[in-house]
Amino acid sequence: MTCVGDEEDDPFPVDDGLFTETFSLDSVFHLMGEELRIKQVFGANLGVAAPVWEAALHLCRYLEDESVLLRGQRIIELGAGTGVVGILAARMGAEVTLTDLPLALPQLQANVSANAPSDGWPVSPTVLPLSWGQDHLNFPSDWDLVLCADIIYLPETYPLLVETLAHLCKNGATAYLSSKMRMEHQAQSFYEEFLPSRFNVELVHRDDEQNNNVYRATLQ
Repeated sequence: MTCVGDEEDDPFPVDDGLFTETFSLDSVFHLMGEELRIKQVFGANLGVAAPVWEAALHLCRYLEDESVLLRGQRIIELGAGTGVVGILAARMGAEVTLTDLPLALPQLQANVSANAPSDGWPVSPTVLPLSWGQDHLNFPSDWDLVLCADIIYLPETYPLLVETLAHLCKNGATAYLSSKMRMEHQAQSFYEEFLPSRFNVELVHRDDEQNNNVYRATLQ
């Protein structure tokens, strides 16, 4: 997810020093038998939305290992960044909406377009802006899955994220959240305090080497 904003009290502030120069990197990932070509555009504007984070790959592998049904499912991804998770789900036959803050959308849309199957998408993915806790009510609540990869890093956004997740999961969606458990981002606090305030939360996978957890959450 991108950190953008102009106001000091904006919950999504700019981190101008994160990347001092702009450059791009084209990477190929082989997941669920699919080959994804993902462009990562590094620069101050995109910030943390630029790279493919390991947590995203962990989530893709978890969905494959656990044979989570994707085909025919209505899926929304929050803080999609490069889009690797949502694009993979769309390639597997899901009806996918990928969301992030506005500045991340050109990179996200470019990666969606670059990964269209030669015979066309089963269902064309949609790319839309979504700022947590601000415009989430513009989105429906009839999803099957809500996917989130490495979006737990700004504690001031945690209440907004929980509010957004509660709306999206109102009609029974299951959320899968994959996170590197960084102490400096109080990730443990999000999963032990913020998310359980509204959700039933279960740790379903732990990678000790990468310090990455995958959680499954359903609205209480």
